[in-house]
Amino acid sequence: MLIKTFGSAVQGVNAYTITIEVSVSAGTKYFLVGLPDNAVKEGEQRIESALKQYHYKMPRQKVVINMAPADIRKEGSAYDLTIATGILAASGQMSPAKVSQYMIMGELSLDGSLRPIKGVLPIAIQARKEGFKGFILPAQNAREAAIVNNLDIIGVQNIKEAIEFLDDRLHIEPLSINTRDLFQSSADQYAADFADVQGQENIKRALEIAAAGGHNVIMIGPPGAGKTMLAKRLPSILPPLSINEALETTKIHSVAGKLGEAASLLSTRPYRAPHHTISDVALVGGGGVPQPGEISLAHNGVLFLDELPEFKRSVLEVMRQPLEERRVTISRARTTIDFPSNFMLIASMNPCPCGYYNHPEKECVCGPGIVQRYLNKVSGPLLDRIDLHVEVTPVTFDEMTATRRAEDSQSIRERVVTARKLQHERFKDFDSIHSNAMMPSQMVKDICQVNEAGRTLLKTAMERLGLSARAYDRILKVSRTIADLADSKEIKIEHLAEAIQYRSLDREGWAG
Repeated sequence: MLIKTFGSAVQGVNAYTITIEVSVSAGTKYFLVGLPDNAVKEGEQRIESALKQYHYKMPRQKVVINMAPADIRKEGSAYDLTIATGILAASGQMSPAKVSQYMIMGELSLDGSLRPIKGVLPIAIQARKEGFKGFILPAQNAREAAIVNNLDIIGVQNIKEAIEFLDDRLHIEPLSINTRDLFQSSADQYAADFADVQGQENIKRALEIAAAGGHNVIMIGPPGAGKTMLAKRLPSILPPLSINEALETTKIHSVAGKLGEAASLLSTRPYRAPHHTISDVALVGGGGVPQPGEISLAHNGVLFLDELPEFKRSVLEVMRQPLEERRVTISRARTTIDFPSNFMLIASMNPCPCGYYNHPEKECVCGPGIVQRYLNKVSGPLLDRIDLHVEVTPVTFDEMTATRRAEDSQSIRERVVTARKLQHERFKDFDSIHSNAMMPSQMVKDICQVNEAGRTLLKTAMERLGLSARAYDRILKVSRTIADLADSKEIKIEHLAEAIQYRSLDREGWAG
């Protein structure tokens, strides 16, 4: 008897339906074809043991299983439940009537219980798109899949529940979640708040500008000045995620297996802070089975690189192209996969190896030329892609002990959201541009026009600081954001002056 069941393969952040054709006929042996990897092949032992636990039998006949299309490699153990139900239906041990109506995925334990799987959200989206009635999957993944409406989500604890449900011997109520209510109830619930930060008003201002225009920032200052504390609070002043952004971000985390059990829609902007020992593949994505890296996990959020010069140079250099294109392309012999990577880069570094160059109180003990060599670990092309260079000075005792509460994240976010609304209106005719930082060079010339006094100031700054053409564009973009925060239609000379001062590392003689 020939039976078809349906599973799914995830490539990048998209899923593709896999048809599992099971034929049980006279003869012997078990054949699994269709480009399965070792994890899929090893499923035979898991399936046989799981069926025995509930008094079902592996057929002692010729069992041929074809996973179509055969040119897509099938990877992982999530096909166990798909294959098992196909075998039972083809061998007459359960009714085949409902099997083809559902997407079925799950990894089997030897005792028949189901383990959670990766990539549930893109699989559920594809199942709805292709008209499946529902999705049968491990109960631990059910909340994640229930984000997708108009699809019956049947969470099961073990293979017995799945069989009895498909046999109409057990009723399981589909899990239903009101996605919008869930999203709104947990949106913008950040543990960290700018109200906790005393002093550092100039750095808060720089981060507000960065959030308003989607700009990248590097903070340079001595240990203990609050660089990490400030970076952790940046997501709390970014505009709230939209439903589409939340779904896109959740898909990436689902594919990477980072959502955890009983997780659902991500409602806060991601904040990723990888250690400086990270490899280039772990940062940008890749591997034998291409997986999203940290820059994709930070999509629609913040990527924080602490102690930037301590990262391997090759790791930082591979990030240059994704910073420009806001996506990363991973090419393999058989396939090319795109992962989105539209993130804000926040980096921090000490000004020198000892950490106290330019410190107002402590003396730097680094020898001649050491400071410059330390700064040279970060390449010029990468620094050019960072819009704001900000010096962080230590907080004074009076600022630390002040009783006045600092401005909270909600107040700052309101100004950021207002500025983003102006940008949304400005770029409403462009699908791929949503903030000032995303403007291409030609658009910068059209939108960021300055008067004669502004051009004179820019010319002086370019000559004295030795700025590159890319840095010139960055200054104009930042000044446009500052003007948006001031609700000004024109870029005034004070907006340009403030933008120029955020190029600390371009100043001649900054590092001796």
